[in-house]
Amino acid sequence: ASVVLLGHTRDDQAETVLLGLARGSGARSLAGMRRSFDVYRRPFLDLPRDDTVTACQVLGLDAWDDPHNSDPGYARVRVRRAVLPALEEHLGPGVAAALARTAQQLRADADCLDDLADHHYDRLRAEPAHPPAAAGLPVADLEQLPAAIRTRLLRRLALDAGAPPAELFHEHVLALEALVTAWRGQKWVDLPGHLRGVRREGRIEVALADTGRATTGSAP
Repeated sequence: ASVVLLGHTRDDQAETVLLGLARGSGARSLAGMRRSFDVYRRPFLDLPRDDTVTACQVLGLDAWDDPHNSDPGYARVRVRRAVLPALEEHLGPGVAAALARTAQQLRADADCLDDLADHHYDRLRAEPAHPPAAAGLPVADLEQLPAAIRTRLLRRLALDAGAPPAELFHEHVLALEALVTAWRGQKWVDLPGHLRGVRREGRIEVALADTGRATTGSAP
């Protein structure tokens, strides 16, 4: 298919933001679900779930109800059934809409920062390394960048080296950043995927822990 439409609504977006907030997942997670990616589109993100349910009833559409949506074993279901209703009760109506607006605002900011980080990452990786065999990113340049950009570069360096995205946490990125901003001669930072972050000859490198070879951005 050239386009696949997904049925996520404003309520789903609000649940995503709350879950990201509770997990301390950072701005990218708080930015919620994207309106589009690849061939997928989410045309209902501005509509409350009740509107989509009512529309199906009025049009006589027989919608399939995923049984997982009623299973309290899932955190999202507990947020849907207990947390959001409690917030609406104690803070007043409109909480879901406010959370969705927050996601939209944060996504614009996160996209801007990601674009800036990509620009700096490509620029620094394209510059000749000294010595020529060195990999990674130069400390002197990283020191000059804002923390929001620097941490994105270090995260991408680890991901490009093969760190599993689901296992690379913010604590790992902060430990890599400490090699730049709080250098005290640390030997290395252990990273998921059997990798290590090291500061060597003025650069932050990501190396295979078992060989000590610096990676150049491709997964082992």
